[in-house]
Amino acid sequence: MSRKASGLKAWVLQRATALYIGLFTLALLGVLLFDPPHGYAQWRDGFADPLIGIATLVYIVSILLHAWVGVRDVLIDYVRPLGLRVTLLALVVLGLVACGLWASQSLILVRLV
Repeated sequence: MSRKASGLKAWVLQRATALYIGLFTLALLGVLLFDPPHGYAQWRDGFADPLIGIATLVYIVSILLHAWVGVRDVLIDYVRPLGLRVTLLALVVLGLVACGLWASQSLILVRLV
């Protein structure tokens, strides 16, 4: 795959994730403004709904992918020493994977309780 195609793929991924993040955020704000959950039990029940859980999981994955593309591009463009760049990219991946696992665990535990 050419470098141009790789850049186009990252650009499209960045725009698609931004669109989903924006739409989900607006929907969440709408729910919070017009029918806010009152207490932990209502929050838990809301996120235990399969449709809300899947939409939230897609939201989390979108945020992680969006962050990865942005940080990766900045590191590739501005960090010149190859060893430092690879180390920073690896640390970013580990951090994003850890955040994704933590968020997924939270959504799974909501369904089990």
